Amino acid sequence: MSTIVEKILSRASGTEARAGDRVWASVDVVAMRDFGGPNAIAEYGKNFGDKPPFDPKKIVFTFDLYAPARNERVAKNQKICREFAKKHGCVLFDVQWGIGQHTLLENGFVGPGDVIIGTDSHMNLLGAVGAFAVGVGTTDIVAAMAEGKLWFRVPETIKIVVDGAMKRGVYPKDLILSVVGDLGTSGALYKSIEFDGTLIRKLSLDGRITIMSMITEMSAKTGFIIPDAKLLNYINSRRRERGLADTKLIYPDPDAEYFDVLYMNAGEVEPVLACPHSPANVKIVSDVEGVEVDQVFIGSCTNGRFEDMLVAAEILHGRKVADNTRLIIVPATVNVLKKMLETGVYDTLVRAGAIIGSPSCALCTTGHPGILAEGEVMVSTSNRNFPGKLGKGAEVYLASPATAAATAIEGKITDPRKYL
Repeated sequence: MSTIVEKILSRASGTEARAGDRVWASVDVVAMRDFGGPNAIAEYGKNFGDKPPFDPKKIVFTFDLYAPARNERVAKNQKICREFAKKHGCVLFDVQWGIGQHTLLENGFVGPGDVIIGTDSHMNLLGAVGAFAVGVGTTDIVAAMAEGKLWFRVPETIKIVVDGAMKRGVYPKDLILSVVGDLGTSGALYKSIEFDGTLIRKLSLDGRITIMSMITEMSAKTGFIIPDAKLLNYINSRRRERGLADTKLIYPDPDAEYFDVLYMNAGEVEPVLACPHSPANVKIVSDVEGVEVDQVFIGSCTNGRFEDMLVAAEILHGRKVADNTRLIIVPATVNVLKKMLETGVYDTLVRAGAIIGSPSCALCTTGHPGILAEGEVMVSTSNRNFPGKLGKGAEVYLASPATAAATAIEGKITDPRKYL
């Protein structure tokens, strides 16, 4: 009668964990970014001095927020992390690697059933491969670094079943924006979400990441998509490179108890976007067409994967970005960037007029090249569009890479089906 999260936390705690229980669970990975990591190191030193972390090979630093460093303060913070990692033998992915969660996944640190915590609120996107991954605060990071365990309240679970097939011009981003629009920004407060259904099972890893990267916008604690055989082989091949044994899938019991079960027909979804200033302010693209746009961003932990770049390149091939619009594209990881170069996608995007940045989180928040001025409008493939997040007085619309690319060509919000 157990859900996925109940099974994972039962294994990790050595108890029979049920929704609502409080358990102490063993942690498989403790991840820190260049933002948040220095604070955790300072608190760790204050409380534990020179005590080595519980397992240095499970303590991972990823530099993705400001990569490379944009000022002296950021450079200093990154230096603090580098020195701590070197001193204690922790794992470090420096500025060239890309977004932390994606880098962990690509390098064998994530598998079904793993318990992973990190300083990023979108840590739970690793549920795309069945891991229990959550963003936590500094005190929790420090405690887990020292003891290898952390306290959790076992969340109740919402199951979302998505059947059917997506229509032309509809992508995973449209699906998850539609879900966020229906449930609202607090519709899954401290819940786990299990996605299932014929459509979900057909999604690639890139599509699954898009879905899972936005459950935070519904206030979900964590979430899960069960990997298929191809994805499990990918995960295990990465684990073997680290000398780890193969992992196995975790399924919910047929009679698992859910807080709610929701059903969705993918065939009814249209290209949509989230209008300012909330991820839940979702409207059909055709109803908002014509709004002039100053800038378009394609990237982030939500849509910085190769498939996202390929969709954009297919639309932009042989076309140009509008004169009144800037197009900024940032791949999620160095591996995505390499594939863009190998396949010609990079060349296509540059010839269309795109500016391509180093792998990083980039335009998810202020402090990066491309921040907006007051009164400017951007269409972004990221996951948040709150007031001031990308420039005081600016407006941000959230959309799929296809809608973003079509908008870049027209210089105004455009239905992507015009170019498909």
